[in-house]
Amino acid sequence: MSKSPIAWLADVAEHDYEAAYNYLSLKLDEKRASDIVDRMKKAKVTARRANDILRATGLTPLPLTDPGVKRDLLKVLSGEKLSPVLVCDQKVGPDIADGYHRVSLAYNIDPFMSVPLRLG
Repeated sequence: MSKSPIAWLADVAEHDYEAAYNYLSLKLDEKRASDIVDRMKKAKVTARRANDILRATGLTPLPLTDPGVKRDLLKVLSGEKLSPVLVCDQKVGPDIADGYHRVSLAYNIDPFMSVPLRLG
């Protein structure tokens, strides 16, 4: 197995949980958003392929020209590790609660790249 061109942190950065809550609270009531974030905090870090994450969530990968994807690419090029992604399993289907730009970057480099994440 070849080494990933993206270096990943062993666990999710703490500020990403707040970002996930902020996103989810736009789509759900605050209690439900908080419950989902709590579940993600308790979940183990696992991994899925970038293309599978995008297919399951129904999202299209953002291009390398997207400002957020560019920012993450610059981090990778400077040797910085990226935080694992947070994926929630809402009643209407899975969604990326935090890390859409990171998944898009991984997909643009290699659609079959393994991306670490927490599911909740």
